[in-house]
Amino acid sequence: MKSSIPRHIAIVMDGNGRWASQRGLSRAEGHKAGLEALKSVIKACAQRGIKALTVFAFSTENWGRPASEVRQLFDLFLHALTHDTQSLHENGIRLRFIGDLTAFEPALQEKMREVEQATQHHQQLTLAVAVNYGGHWDIVQATKQIAAAVQAGRLQLDDIDANSMETYLSTHALPPLDLFIRTSGEQRISNFLNWQLAYSELFFTETLWPDFDDAALQQALAQYALRERRYGKTSEQLSGVDTC
Repeated sequence: MKSSIPRHIAIVMDGNGRWASQRGLSRAEGHKAGLEALKSVIKACAQRGIKALTVFAFSTENWGRPASEVRQLFDLFLHALTHDTQSLHENGIRLRFIGDLTAFEPALQEKMREVEQATQHHQQLTLAVAVNYGGHWDIVQATKQIAAAVQAGRLQLDDIDANSMETYLSTHALPPLDLFIRTSGEQRISNFLNWQLAYSELFFTETLWPDFDDAALQQALAQYALRERRYGKTSEQLSGVDTC
């Protein structure tokens, strides 16, 4: 019987710009409000016993946004890493980054590694922040690692299957993805965790990300609790009923 609480949730935090526009604010103010919403959701997940939360903070496609907005996002990101680490310790949260981090400035990369190391022993919740991340990139980089392992003789072709593939993905240390949430009314995955989403439950909400609070999270969890995850089996098989 499945738990009514997912072990691993992924969120596309969409709608910061629209939230700001509706209030006559700058997009930068929208991103700041979105960061506050994220802090609230992190604590709510930890309190509910959810073990992993993966959030889409900056995609490989986001480089196409105006340079000023990208700069503001990175400044906000660095500020959060510098000033919010204590909250991670207080709530037992381990922070990880997934994505191609080599594209970022050395100071930001150093701060990322510093906070990862400082929180590596926390076990209440693992927060995986996807930055310069794309689902296609993740599969390609995993494939390259597998090819290199085969070429070096560390891996045989017959040993390559779905399970071995997952060990090379950036999320390899996290539980399987149970629930995917996207805010702001958009109903697509936008190149986020393409492989990992194969059997997860999807939840879309009209709520803009800065307005996504504990009540909105609870609504998503309530919907998840009603879902029947069959993984290709029938309802009768899951319930143990013999239909032969």
